[in-house]
Amino acid sequence: MTRRHALLFAAPALNAQRLTPVEELVNTFEMEQMAQRKLPADLFKEIAGSNRAAFDRITFRPRMMVNTLELDLTTELFGQRHFAPILVGPLSNPSRYHPDGETAIQQGATAAKATVIGPPNATLPWVQVKTTIPPAAKVLFFTAPFEQSALKRVRATTKLPIVVKGILTPSAAKQAIDNGANGIVVSNYRQPETGSIQVLPAIAAEVNNKVPILIDGSFRRGSDILKALALGAKAVLIGRPVLWGLAAYGARGVQQVLEQLQSELARDMAMCGLRTCAQATPQYVRIHRR
Repeated sequence: MTRRHALLFAAPALNAQRLTPVEELVNTFEMEQMAQRKLPADLFKEIAGSNRAAFDRITFRPRMMVNTLELDLTTELFGQRHFAPILVGPLSNPSRYHPDGETAIQQGATAAKATVIGPPNATLPWVQVKTTIPPAAKVLFFTAPFEQSALKRVRATTKLPIVVKGILTPSAAKQAIDNGANGIVVSNYRQPETGSIQVLPAIAAEVNNKVPILIDGSFRRGSDILKALALGAKAVLIGRPVLWGLAAYGARGVQQVLEQLQSELARDMAMCGLRTCAQATPQYVRIHRR
């Protein structure tokens, strides 16, 4: 064990406020440890942990001897090009974890060239809405369960892309699309015991490329993101790791989390012989039942 890793696992009582320099952190799990040192125990508990079982059952089938020097993470969603298929998902009251809150998240994401999906009152192009549509909005996110009649009414009043978040079954995906959704987010935010990635293949089969599929839920590594892309997702929303970075280091921590995930995704794509995100298909992964 290196001296740095020894410090990471030092007794909290001896090292309660001491943080490793942000540039020395190598993954989001280390960032979680830094957030734990920074936050009161009861507050940290709200954003701690993850459901990793489903990811552990998925392995890659890499392709060797493929030239990936021109690897490109660029992804297009709803007519807009993104640096990578990694977005910051809607986050509730981030100022609880850092005084700069939403401002620091936006600054960190901008530095990492990542898109932020803002709360209902945000003046961002991608925004989660309830009733009123912000003037600056270009993409609208609604959280399910929702009333289909409400979705129909909104669809009738705007031409903006509508994305429904909280989909966990093929039938829910079909219903949302039939009622005007331009995209869906496979999300287990109300059923954390269900890994969202484990239901992704069935939902992708039902959607059959009619609309883009986004996904969230315990994504912690670039390899997690690549597995989702291979199984039918177009992009991944990151939540808790962003809050870990925010809590520990503010905007710089948010940037570090997103850039780490971008770098890991690029590395894993190269190892699988993939030059673009669109090349990731089910043939590159294997799902183990046990």
